[in-house]
Amino acid sequence: MSLLCLDVRNNHTVVGAFDGDRLVGSWRVASLDTRTADEWQLLLRGLLEQCDAGPVEAVALSCTVPAVLHEMRLLLERHYDDCVVSIVEPGTRTGVAILMDNPREVGADRIVNAAAVGVLYAGRPCVVVDVGTATTFDVVDAQGRYVGGAISAGIEISLEALARRGAQLRSVELVRPRGVIAKNTVEAIQSGMVFGFAGLVDGIVTRMIRALGGDDVAVVATGRNADVVLGECTTVTAHEPDLTLIGLRIVASRNA
Repeated sequence: MSLLCLDVRNNHTVVGAFDGDRLVGSWRVASLDTRTADEWQLLLRGLLEQCDAGPVEAVALSCTVPAVLHEMRLLLERHYDDCVVSIVEPGTRTGVAILMDNPREVGADRIVNAAAVGVLYAGRPCVVVDVGTATTFDVVDAQGRYVGGAISAGIEISLEALARRGAQLRSVELVRPRGVIAKNTVEAIQSGMVFGFAGLVDGIVTRMIRALGGDDVAVVATGRNADVVLGECTTVTAHEPDLTLIGLRIVASRNA
């Protein structure tokens, strides 16, 4: 069976195509809230022609942007009405028990990530660090239950705010500088961003591991900016760039 997965975030949408359990193609496109359902279909058709997944028989969707979700629903109604569709929302079988004060507040992307690590690291408590528009930390216990997490501003948001509010500062490329003690303004900003966020990740993860009891905790990094800070983090044990797509595949299989 060919499965189309769509992970819609604030700035970017990740598109993935599975042939059975095998990911045969993945792409990242802008999450434009002005893009219509028909424009989405033209875009998806062009992407899917690049891989050998075959005709789409099922679709799994995770969306945290209400304006885009409306067009996504129209897309599924118009162009994928003969497919098995799984939209991650209240009532969808994800296999993840959510132990939160209000389970409806937990973003679909965070639930999907929890579903993925619950399978990939079954029997182990996990911390998922998703470095995207926001930097999110999600904790899954050894029974695969979502028990809570933390949210911080993302590295790109922080960089944009610094450039906008600092009169003599500007946007810079997000890369590792030559060292933590910078010799120019560009590298000073890069040092603060890269090493600062690595410290943020290690600091929060260390506290979470301590709260979990510190026994064999898997710390899994994902998200489009994970590569920027991953090499400077000491607590991360695995990098799963396609974690959310894997989670969508798992949710789709549970709702087939």
